[in-house]
Amino acid sequence: MTAPAHPPAVRPAAVDPLRWPDVAARPHSPVRAAVAGRLLRRAARLRGVRVDLPGGRLPVPAPRDAPVLRLHHPEAFLHRIGADGLIGFGESYQAGEWDSPDLVRLLTALAADPAALVPPGTALLRPLVCRRRPAHDLGTADNARQNVHRHYDLSNDLFALFLDPTMTYSSALFPTGPDGAPHAARPDLPAAQHRKIDRLLDLAAVGPGSRVLEIGTGWGELALRAAARGATVVSLTLSREQQVLARHRIAAAGLADRAEVRLCDYREAEGRYDAVVSVEMVEAVGRRFWPDYFRALDRALVPGGRAAVQSITMPHERMTAAADTYTWILKYVFPGGLIPSVRALGEAAAGHSRLLLADSTGFGPHYAETLRLWRERFTDRAAEVADLGFDEVFRRTWEFYLAYSEAGFRSGYLDVRQLLFTRPGEVPPPRREAGADR
Repeated sequence: MTAPAHPPAVRPAAVDPLRWPDVAARPHSPVRAAVAGRLLRRAARLRGVRVDLPGGRLPVPAPRDAPVLRLHHPEAFLHRIGADGLIGFGESYQAGEWDSPDLVRLLTALAADPAALVPPGTALLRPLVCRRRPAHDLGTADNARQNVHRHYDLSNDLFALFLDPTMTYSSALFPTGPDGAPHAARPDLPAAQHRKIDRLLDLAAVGPGSRVLEIGTGWGELALRAAARGATVVSLTLSREQQVLARHRIAAAGLADRAEVRLCDYREAEGRYDAVVSVEMVEAVGRRFWPDYFRALDRALVPGGRAAVQSITMPHERMTAAADTYTWILKYVFPGGLIPSVRALGEAAAGHSRLLLADSTGFGPHYAETLRLWRERFTDRAAEVADLGFDEVFRRTWEFYLAYSEAGFRSGYLDVRQLLFTRPGEVPPPRREAGADR
């Protein structure tokens, strides 16, 4: 029995080939498309996914409430996957060739143990179908500026459409229920973001008189919270858009004498500090430059200082398997980065600095809830996204990015952790009175 046919979605009317060359161009690879078709049937069977076609349904058993992959242009979909794997999967969504009534649920099902979706004996063929990272994305000092510009300098107004009033672009920390899960039925996202920031500042022992270096400013909320505690803060960013708005927010709060925002690479940080804090910035550094990152933290800390780092993480085996792979997220959202494992960060710190990992706390389910709120707000304000000058392909790109990321945390493929690095045996710096160094 087949499902009723559904009308194909309207492909974005004008896919700009200069802005979106690989979305505008449909690859033609019949042999690989045939292989992709077999992989699709295997994935549908193993994950209990229903695949709807324009004229019916893929004849694979699926539960009544199965997540749905709705193919509007099956041939184009299979050719893209055959030619470019998971990058093609994402580009096919950007092009409007497939949809789902519950995109997160579908992607969560597909993200669970992805290695099992590959038939036994074919893993050795991975290098033939997975592209390697381009050299121009590597996190050198010059490339890092361009990588940051491509994402964070899109538009402050764009980010304001889906972030909460704190303009915090990292995982929140919600109250938890009796089972330890985030209690987000009626979420107060600004309060949850402050709870996350305050926990990290506590981890770094930031208080009155503390000298704080922040690596990765965002739009300034952590610097504001630290300065309000009586600390003096130097915050580093490579985003001019973020620097302008963060400075404005700090001045509006009357804290410009306590918090300074510099346009500066972490490798060029100057001064010595009681604490270094860094929220979801190390993911952008890249594996080759983790030694530089930890040497910079080590160099910046006074004896007894503490470095508190929040990072998205993944299991070590998955990280090493994907370390050299060019992915859809790297191509379209976060160029140049790599999500680390806790083990990799601990080894990089111990191997290239005097810092050792002293504490690690995870709260991945809270990121899933944070992303849900961002995604729903982004989707609800699609017209305002268009008013800012972003086209339909951009909207679908970010819709897929937010759903893909949420699915990663819901499936357990990703986690987010607050990590404390210290130099064992050193005496903590003495507490200073607020403003003592000014």
